[in-house]
Amino acid sequence: MRWQNAKVTRILRRSETVSSFFFQLPVPFAFAAGQHVIVRLTAPDGYRAQRSYSIASPPDNGPIIELAIERLNEGEVSPFFHDVVEVGDEIELGGPIGGHFVWNVADGGPVLLIGAGSGVAPLVSMIRYRARAGSDIPMMLLFSARTKQDFLFGDELSQLARSDDKFKLMLTLTRDPDPGSGVFSRRIDAEMISEAVDRIGANVSHAYVCGSNAFCDRASDSAIAAGVLRDVIRTERYGV
Repeated sequence: MRWQNAKVTRILRRSETVSSFFFQLPVPFAFAAGQHVIVRLTAPDGYRAQRSYSIASPPDNGPIIELAIERLNEGEVSPFFHDVVEVGDEIELGGPIGGHFVWNVADGGPVLLIGAGSGVAPLVSMIRYRARAGSDIPMMLLFSARTKQDFLFGDELSQLARSDDKFKLMLTLTRDPDPGSGVFSRRIDAEMISEAVDRIGANVSHAYVCGSNAFCDRASDSAIAAGVLRDVIRTERYGV
């Protein structure tokens, strides 16, 4: 584990509860799409709190990495970021970590990505990496958000779906009274995943599910019910 003090260079609000924090690493590291880092905060009395956050930026992004951090009021770390951290602050980061929830172009596809809320961050890293590599591997993102305002990275993902016919995007808004044309308005289920697989047009070789414990359990079970092989499904769960 390499620990270093990374400087916050930019803060971008993506929704009412989620902001992207961009960090400049004194010692840039190589990482795979889907990996995460540990953020460690140390109080004046020596008390330490740390949490893992997935990297949203693509590999080979130079010395800058992006973390999309959701404010969880019951948490120790996320409220500090949203209430205290400013551009120019230095934060201790360790990593990168994780070898299970990663994807490389050499792994092939088709790839099914299923995410909810800020759990889309590592999936965005995979999507950006695929685009930067110029890959035509079929990839589908099925994203669950509460409302239109919670559609994180929405403009970027929608533009990519319009410009790349091998990247597909499906959105469901679970608490929006007017989701709009072509957008679902219920929790992800087997029928929805079955439609996602049909849009890919081939059997899924890799499936990645990221979100809360309850979401990952429900989405994984639904994927299996939709015909996705259990052995190709990988999950990443987040908490406070």
